[in-house]
Amino acid sequence: MSNLRDLIVRWQRGWGVARELPVADDVGGALRVRSMQPGRDIEYVAFDADEDPASLARLAELVAGEDAVTWLTVPTTDPVGAATALTAAGLIVLKHSELLMTADLRGHQQNLPAAPYRLLTQVDSYRGDSVVTATVRHESGDIGARGTMGLAGTDAVADRIETMPAHRRRGLASAVMSALARSAIDEGAEHGILIASEDGQRLYRTLGWQPVADVLIATTPGNTYPS
Repeated sequence: MSNLRDLIVRWQRGWGVARELPVADDVGGALRVRSMQPGRDIEYVAFDADEDPASLARLAELVAGEDAVTWLTVPTTDPVGAATALTAAGLIVLKHSELLMTADLRGHQQNLPAAPYRLLTQVDSYRGDSVVTATVRHESGDIGARGTMGLAGTDAVADRIETMPAHRRRGLASAVMSALARSAIDEGAEHGILIASEDGQRLYRTLGWQPVADVLIATTPGNTYPS
C-alpha cells in the first residue's frame, strides 16, 4: 500500500469515527460509506486514483448507479488529470480546492482563548475508538467555536472546525485545534490528518499542518455542494 493510499484509508477511518458513521466497505479502489450527511447520503473515497487513474471511470459508474445522492471524494497529487478523468466519465467536479493535510500532534502549536471565553473538552467512545470534542463558549453562554477529532489508533482526524460568525477573528479556531490536539495526545494519538476547505487552509498552515494531496469532490450532474 502506497503512503498516500494508506493515509487516505486512515483518514476515512478517523473521519467515520468523528461523525459516528458505519464502517466503510472496500469496493476496490475506494471505500464506500453511508455518510448520512446533508446533501450527501453516500460517499465513495477513492484511494487508488494516482496509481490507477482508470479506476475513476469504474467508480464513476458506481456513483451513477446509486439511488441516493452520492459523492466521490478523490485525494490526488494529479488534480488536473483526475478532474479530466472524472469529467470524461460523466461526473461533475463540485470542489477542486480542498487539501489533505497532516501534522505531528506532538509539536502542535498551543493557543488558549482569551477572556471572556472559556474552553471545554470532552472525550466519548465510539466503536472502541474515541471522539474528542472541543467547544469555546463566551461568558454569555454562546458557542464561539467548536470542533471534533475522531481517534483511530495513533491517528486523530480533525473534522467540522467552525467559528460562529459573531465570534470570528479572535483566535478561537486556533484554540479549538490546540485543545483537540492536546486531548488527542492524552488519548495516545500522534498523527493528525484532515481535509481542509479553502477557507480553513490558512489556519491549518499557521498551526503547522502540511498539505499532502489535493482533494476533488465529484458527483452526478444535477447535484450541488451543500452550503
